[in-house]
Amino acid sequence: MNHLDLHTATLIASQAIASGRELGLRPLAAAVLDAAGHPLAVLRDEQASFLRPQIATGKARGCLGMGLGGRELARRAQAMPAFFDAINSLTDGQVIPVAGGVLIRNAQGALLGAIGISGDTSDNDERCALAALDTAGLVADTGDAQA
Repeated sequence: MNHLDLHTATLIASQAIASGRELGLRPLAAAVLDAAGHPLAVLRDEQASFLRPQIATGKARGCLGMGLGGRELARRAQAMPAFFDAINSLTDGQVIPVAGGVLIRNAQGALLGAIGISGDTSDNDERCALAALDTAGLVADTGDAQA
């Protein structure tokens, strides 16, 4: 796969929400963006609060904008808060540097886009993103070194 299409993005977002339900997590929203940062699928569990889609999109957008997974973004935001304040000023607050934002890569490592999940803890949000990407046969880049 060389790019994300609507069908794959919708499947990934749906699978992430389904994973959250299976795990008994709080209701989730999932946003899948293409490599240029355009939304392909933004889905919300009908019980998720109304801000969840925007938060999920901000997690994915931050990963794409900086070229880093959410865990590395979180570390950098903690180490350089003034820099991330400036980024959020430039983006009208549309960057959320925490776990739950994951870059999407193909088997060759090419960047296809990003997924952001919001609704539960950041760790659980990320867990659902990883499950969805694994089901789709895509590679997740959380910002942590791959084992």
